[in-house]
Amino acid sequence: EVKTSFLEYSMSVIVSRALPDLRDGLKPVHRRIIYDMLENGLTPDKKHRKSATIVGDVMGKYHPHGDSSIYEAMVRMAQDFNYRYLLVDGHGNFGSIEGDGAAAMRYTEARLQKITQEAFLSDLDKDVVDFVPNFDETEKEPEVLPVKIPNLLVNGSDGIAVGMVTSTPPHNLGEVIDGVIAYIKNPDIANKDDLIQIYSTGMGKIKIRGKVEVEQVKGGKERIVITEIPYTMIGANIGKFLNDVYSLVETKKTNDIVD
Repeated sequence: EVKTSFLEYSMSVIVSRALPDLRDGLKPVHRRIIYDMLENGLTPDKKHRKSATIVGDVMGKYHPHGDSSIYEAMVRMAQDFNYRYLLVDGHGNFGSIEGDGAAAMRYTEARLQKITQEAFLSDLDKDVVDFVPNFDETEKEPEVLPVKIPNLLVNGSDGIAVGMVTSTPPHNLGEVIDGVIAYIKNPDIANKDDLIQIYSTGMGKIKIRGKVEVEQVKGGKERIVITEIPYTMIGANIGKFLNDVYSLVETKKTNDIVD
């Protein structure tokens, strides 16, 4: 009984909460937020609406889970340091790259981004995706969105399910589409090194580097300026990095940096 029930529970968590759908690259909570915003006419040409209104509507109609999980998902879709291509246009304090959280949902406002309307929702009325009943069978919701771009590769995804985990890096939209077209024309095009193993098995490492510039300052000194950081470094990891550099200076492991 335990074995059977646990397997069913695991699949439920994997499918209905934690991992994205390959077809539109979205988890249910993101799909429901986007669809609800479309239903309420929050298109890029309309006014922003209070986040609390959106969250309450999503929770009541499609996603019977905690309001904080819905709001956090919506906030991430509006943060340019979390999403490669933003799906939500946020108005107000939506947090910072240093790890500060967004303002409470009663203060912030949101609407859809142009890319969301055009690439994710414009074919929703063309009978290309199935609609399924919501949790209490009072509404219908799309099983998947008719997304025109490889969103899973473009925006990436992080998720922890039961016995499964995903960490997909984001990619440049133009490069991904060029790559897809090239691969369709010639399937032998993919390189034969680590990437094949990473994308086919999900195991392996992709190394990401920041970008550094050196500026000249008064007295002939030079200043190191970091202009870009790896996307996984946001939040507390920035502070950790600065402390690591500081300890290198303090323990005299490097003499190149004086301050």
